[in-house]
This record gives sequence, C-alpha cells and structure tokens, in this order.
Amino acid sequence: MIIGLIWKILVGGLAGTIAEKIMKSNNGLLFNIILGIIGSVVGGLLFGLVGFASTNIIGEIIASTVGACVVIFVARVIKKNK
Repeated sequence: MIIGLIWKILVGGLAGTIAEKIMKSNNGLLFNIILGIIGSVVGGLLFGLVGFASTNIIGEIIASTVGACVVIFVARVIKKNK
C-alpha cells in the first residue's frame, strides 16, 4: 500500500512535469505531483473510453501526461472565461 502510494506520487510528479513542459505552464513541484495524480485519473478514464488500458509503466506515464494536459487545458479555459 505504501509502495503503491509512493509509486503514484513519483509517476504523478513525472507526468505533471512533462505536461508542464508540453503545455508551457509554470508550476511548482508539488503542483506538478497533484496535477499528475489528477491527470492519471482523467487519463485513465479517457483511455478507458477509447479502449486502451495502461498495463505497464510507459502506458501509465503516457495516460497520466495526457490527462494532466487535459486538466491544464480545462483550467485555462475556465480561467479565461472568468
């Protein structure tokens, strides 16, 4: 259980950092970890809808990164409309 949590934090941090670079955003490490964890949920749902499952670490990082990019995009749209 503890190892799974640490693993999610590491993957989340990596995915959040990659998404930050792709989306040209400027966030801190803690925000990147949170963004990556939320992104893993969003990415898992999106990839599940299309029939893809992340069964290895590469797939998990890709799904988390895509999900984090979607979260950044949605946040920008909401911020822009306010």
